[in-house]
Amino acid sequence: MLSCKTLLSQRTKSIRKKKKTKTKTKSKNKKTTKSVSTKQNPISKNYQELEEEEEDEDFEEGFNLKASAPSSSHGVQPLGNLYLSPGSVNSRNTGLGNLQTLSDELVLEILGLLGGTHLGVLATVSRSFYVFANHETLWRNLVLDDLKGRLLYNGSWKSTYIAAHCPSFDVSSIRVSGLRVRDFYSDYLFQSWLCANLEMKPEWLERDNIIRRRGISVEEFISDFEEPNKPVLLEGCMDNWVALAKWDRDYLVQLCSDVQFLVGPVLMKLGDYFRYADQAREERPLYLFDPKFGEKVATLGSEYEVPVYFREDLFGVLGKERPDYRWIIIGPAGSGSSFHIDPNSTSAWNAVITGSKKWVLFPPDVVPPGVHPSPDGAEVACPVSIIEWFMNFYGATKTWKKKPIECICKAGEVIFVPRGWWHLVINLEESIAITQNYVSRRNLLNVLDFLKRPNASTLVSGTRDRVNLYDKFKNAIEASFPGTIDLLTLKAEEKNAQQKKSSFWDSVTDSQAGAFKFSF
Repeated sequence: MLSCKTLLSQRTKSIRKKKKTKTKTKSKNKKTTKSVSTKQNPISKNYQELEEEEEDEDFEEGFNLKASAPSSSHGVQPLGNLYLSPGSVNSRNTGLGNLQTLSDELVLEILGLLGGTHLGVLATVSRSFYVFANHETLWRNLVLDDLKGRLLYNGSWKSTYIAAHCPSFDVSSIRVSGLRVRDFYSDYLFQSWLCANLEMKPEWLERDNIIRRRGISVEEFISDFEEPNKPVLLEGCMDNWVALAKWDRDYLVQLCSDVQFLVGPVLMKLGDYFRYADQAREERPLYLFDPKFGEKVATLGSEYEVPVYFREDLFGVLGKERPDYRWIIIGPAGSGSSFHIDPNSTSAWNAVITGSKKWVLFPPDVVPPGVHPSPDGAEVACPVSIIEWFMNFYGATKTWKKKPIECICKAGEVIFVPRGWWHLVINLEESIAITQNYVSRRNLLNVLDFLKRPNASTLVSGTRDRVNLYDKFKNAIEASFPGTIDLLTLKAEEKNAQQKKSSFWDSVTDSQAGAFKFSF
């Protein structure tokens, strides 16, 4: 899906000598599909030409590789390099035979139906099949889909798979980079490596237009931000947290010991997850995102407290039947969540304990570029990775009348995410955070409207009983707070009647606030 005028050319020796390489890009038409990433054909110049151009002109858009970036997997080069290498034949095509007419995405989708043994055999057929059959995503899926026992990452997903299925085999003898294949050109495979190894551009981090507040009263928060449904970054409201002083790798690993936390589709011990985070260089790093951390380790739940602004949480009337509402979040640099709207029309707060996070938020009536929600909101199609979104779509927002709200949330800061807002988050460094979703009187009616929608059973998340959640919640509210729903409804009707012209915020509904969906 990356659209580039010029991408990094792969000259391994040159890249190792030069830590930072700049490229030049130009956006083209993009198309996003739900399950398959479509990537454009960039026209690349060789590395020497890039160096010469750096001396002669300023690049419109410069990209820097991470200092720790390895050379591209198996020597794969962007397709544009083929056009600048007269006489070269793409070994990708010659090695695939009749399958060469298929797109790279489709070839990988077919290979994804195979098991590890068959992939290993297929890798011996030709240089082309060697590259495809060793694509890390295939082995990652095999490990995560068929995990039996402890997940111990071993430098690559293929090595991890072999270590798990053949414990007697010495995986240390496997070269992580594998063999290098000459004259193999593929945008799709190259760009997976590129997205995994690019640094965030400074211009992606410059915009900071969120409102910041310190020491405001609860009444001010409600009137200025919660009622008008506007984001705000709050400073100083977690200064007394024990977690802020104690939570680091060593403390958490010792405290949690053998407890397993939810990481994507699998469970991992914290020590094993940090081992993965130290070694992995992926386009979409696994993200630790566990909703039961407080039940698993009671101390974790006692070492932070809900900021005073968010203590009214009406979902609490459901007791143990309430939907998932709080998570501990841990991830390396580059991990995060692609664009989504929080579950069940709730609002949320996110507190950074260590590290820092880049946030990009769009109001409910503005769908982010490159994001395609289904009409009923049940599915959201977006770019494969967060970096890919920044490369292809972020620049377009500069000319938008309704620009996104952006900020970098650092340790000790809390961001308020109002109901219905689209948001993307990427960790700029290894980060630990706590987030909670909640329902107050300000968004109670919106939550009830969401829960009684005809397709609520497909949209509601975080609970086993999706069908009856509306009735249970409404009845519990009426029992605990008699007359509250009627009073709020009356006030809402009076407010609408008094307004001759609805403001943008008051006119926002949850018609586009679809299901909650994270992509890691």
